[in-house]
Amino acid sequence: MEGGNSPSLQLQQVPLATAAVSVQPHTDSFSYKENLIGALLAIFGHLVSSIALNLQKYSHIRLAGSKDPRAYFRTKTWWSGLLLLVLGELGVFSSYAFAPLSLIVPLSAVSVVASAIIGIIFIKEKWKPKEFLRRSVLSFVGCGLAIAGTYLLVTFGPNSHEKMTAANITRHLVSWPFLLYMLVEIIVFCLLLYFYKERNANYIVIILLLVALLGSMTVVTVKAVAGMILVSLQGSLQLDSPIFYIMVVCMIATAIYQATFLAQASQLYDSAQISSIGYILSTTAAISAGATFYLDFTGEDVLHICMFALGCLIAFLGVFLITRNRKKPVPFEPYISMDAMPGMQNMHDKGIAVQPDLKASFSYGALENNDNLPEIYSPATLPIVQEQHGPKGASAPPYRVLEHSKKE
Repeated sequence: MEGGNSPSLQLQQVPLATAAVSVQPHTDSFSYKENLIGALLAIFGHLVSSIALNLQKYSHIRLAGSKDPRAYFRTKTWWSGLLLLVLGELGVFSSYAFAPLSLIVPLSAVSVVASAIIGIIFIKEKWKPKEFLRRSVLSFVGCGLAIAGTYLLVTFGPNSHEKMTAANITRHLVSWPFLLYMLVEIIVFCLLLYFYKERNANYIVIILLLVALLGSMTVVTVKAVAGMILVSLQGSLQLDSPIFYIMVVCMIATAIYQATFLAQASQLYDSAQISSIGYILSTTAAISAGATFYLDFTGEDVLHICMFALGCLIAFLGVFLITRNRKKPVPFEPYISMDAMPGMQNMHDKGIAVQPDLKASFSYGALENNDNLPEIYSPATLPIVQEQHGPKGASAPPYRVLEHSKKE
């Protein structure tokens, strides 16, 4: 009797054990569908934002090169760019409600690729084919690497999903990994701010690190706000919770200070350097914040994590190559250079008083050094000659013009 009952008991227990093992979160098809929706919304938002910014830039350039007395905000082109910019930002904002934070943030490389392609297609200068290939080969290679990195990011991105309810956000906010991360970030931010403000360390890495640390908190709060709005639209109201308004205030405050530091960096450094270094630092800080706050990589295997990291590195290299090929703007100084005035400060001296360069020429004008110019363009010297008394009836000129030569 006992021996006959034991096989039946074993047969009844096997399905239960199998069912218990087969329960694996974050691997269902619906979560991958949410990842795809979020990635497509982010790509669409960055593409539209790039087109909008180029439209507004085109509006400014067209007004500057014409006799149109209208202001830029009175043109249809500028308003079209503004509307497209709002649409693109809404697309990026809504993407945080569907996909993990660590997947959405690196996709901002799409905007760099789109700007490079738009600049190549709508270029105004007519170059020879060899010269065009030499100038744009880095941009083409960078675009290819950025697209390949984006594909790896979407394919091997984290697949962790949870409802952004007030209870879940509060639980993440008081978790010890995020509290430890916030402590380290506050200490690093205060040290960087001290060196930047008190020691006048106006290095681009320091300024963009401040931007990246603020940006990591911005994207964390953006995902919380977007997720709570999505859950509220699905029927479970979350907008009456105090944590929602706390996240909104933190989102606005960090975004404002982030824009302030970016404006200060744009006054000191080239936009190409800001784009490449800022993208690398901001993406790294945002992925770290998403991994500690939302636990994006929990339950992911080592292969997916390594392929995701490889996609990030390839996207970083692509953005660096694209921005490196951009031309640096050369300031035009038609007359006297203000840098030659003692004690005069400008945007190039990083807050230090500029003294006159004694090695340069003392002649006025935009030509600071006349060594490489022909002698006909060199200024003539008019030294004063004392009056000499000659014979009666002959008067010497009060002055004479001496020819200027390089030997003198």
